[in-house]
Amino acid sequence: MAKKIDLVGILQKLVENRALSRTDAKLAFVHSRKQKTSLVTYLMKNRENFIKPNTNNAINSYDIALALFEKLEIPFADIDSFILEKEVVTIVDWQTIKTHHVIPLFKRGNVLFIAVSDPTNLEVLEQIKAVTKMHIEKVLVEDDKLLKIIEKNVEEIFTEQFNDNLGCDDMEFEFEDIEPIEEDYVEPSPIHRFVDKMIFDAIKMGASDLHFEPYEKYYQVRFRIDGILQVVAEPPVRLAHKLAGRILQIAKLNISKRHIPQKGRFDIKVSSNSSIAFRVSICPTIFGEKIVIRVINSSFNIDTLGYEKYQKSLYLDALANPYGMILVTGPAGSGKSVTIYTGINYLNKKKVDISTIEEPVEIILPGVNQVQVEEKLTFAEALKGLLWQEPDVIFIGEIWNLETANLAIKAATSGHLVISTMQTIDTTSQTLINMIDIGIPSSIVATTVNLIQAQRLCRRLCNDCKVEMDITEHALLNEGFSAYDIPELEIYQSWKGNCINCNNNGYKGRIGIYQVMPISNNIADLIIDGSDAIEITKQMCSENIIDLHQSGLKKVKNGVTSLEEINRIVRN
Repeated sequence: MAKKIDLVGILQKLVENRALSRTDAKLAFVHSRKQKTSLVTYLMKNRENFIKPNTNNAINSYDIALALFEKLEIPFADIDSFILEKEVVTIVDWQTIKTHHVIPLFKRGNVLFIAVSDPTNLEVLEQIKAVTKMHIEKVLVEDDKLLKIIEKNVEEIFTEQFNDNLGCDDMEFEFEDIEPIEEDYVEPSPIHRFVDKMIFDAIKMGASDLHFEPYEKYYQVRFRIDGILQVVAEPPVRLAHKLAGRILQIAKLNISKRHIPQKGRFDIKVSSNSSIAFRVSICPTIFGEKIVIRVINSSFNIDTLGYEKYQKSLYLDALANPYGMILVTGPAGSGKSVTIYTGINYLNKKKVDISTIEEPVEIILPGVNQVQVEEKLTFAEALKGLLWQEPDVIFIGEIWNLETANLAIKAATSGHLVISTMQTIDTTSQTLINMIDIGIPSSIVATTVNLIQAQRLCRRLCNDCKVEMDITEHALLNEGFSAYDIPELEIYQSWKGNCINCNNNGYKGRIGIYQVMPISNNIADLIIDGSDAIEITKQMCSENIIDLHQSGLKKVKNGVTSLEEINRIVRN
């Protein structure tokens, strides 16, 4: 158990040394208690308020250190005479050094000698002992000299160490339009560089999301690459608050409101004429802010989405209709937004009036009127407002209730092309039934919906390391291939070996698989007659509309992906 410090004795020594008057000594003792701070720290922070008896000079750091030396009999040294070693200084973390004014000076065996200006702060010394597993010896130094060393030499040491670990001198992007923040929240440059490196690495590695996750005893950063999360960094958990602060800053969010969920966005400039957009969501957890940064895909080339030729033609034909509805369905992360933005970009001509209602707006599209749904503006209210303005094309972020569905149907039947999504794992046929279950009459669904598309994203095999798979004819038949296809089949699988191209993942990039169903007259009749999803699916088969699994098998047949991947994302 730590020896109790004789605070009164320290004050008496200051009075004896004529550094404090008795009145000021009593005031210092009382005020430090009220502020629940160390007496020594209180004196050092308020030195200018304590004038030495019979002088015009305020008490200084040397006066305080001398009294501590004489009373506590701790070694007293001039810190300027020490040469700091990086390996020793960084034994203690930067935040502890900066907050508590301590510096590791040198070590002898398992003994760590630490410069302190307030040796009465026993708690921090016990923490350092617990973390380092070393015996701690105090070396008393003057506070003003200690602070100068921390602000100059020690911060440089930690910045150098952090930068050495980052290895990111080749970063060339810059954040756009970042507002300055309050001085209290300015993070040290190592924090800035760490966040910047994570974003830079995410771009290089083709990640779609960055997850910053605080836990009780550790912190991790994970990237979602090709749909799979993987840990890429484990910074010290003590940096959680600062990392969140940096991200709040670049996303232009309110740093003072860290106890509520927030959403924001930012852009980074990667060249003179190119930038990348990011969407940020922050949610408080019991151990700090959980942050997800989404890298926004702004490439809208329909030929890279993964459609079969006839599927692409069906989608473009539906987009060419002056009215009606297109529904794109699939679970979260299935690429619905990119598919729809690609369609909107295809329609985005000067003679076409396009409006969107989104929550949130993911990608800024010049020439498109984009409305963001917020607490005071619902999808339904925004849609009512847009209908007054008679746009040619309306994109509704998601249909999820009867009110929004009714307004979307109304728009689609009154001369507007409506594009929307439904977040579902169902097939196209079941989506039709879901629309009816919401409360839309079957006759209206049948005559209003032009096309329904279900989709998923599958990982592409890495072309540099994929290997041919040895699989029996019987197994191929069970997977769904026809006997006609099998003699010519070359099935590939991932090889997770030493491959630089895919970072040993066996996959690189993703591509869509689709079920694209136009509403034919026969399918419309089945809907009106109240047929179930099974009957509609039979009709789809007769019209050669392939399902998601069959679409996936085509990608396997063409060597684009593996059977393992298709079976992972599509459940028959």
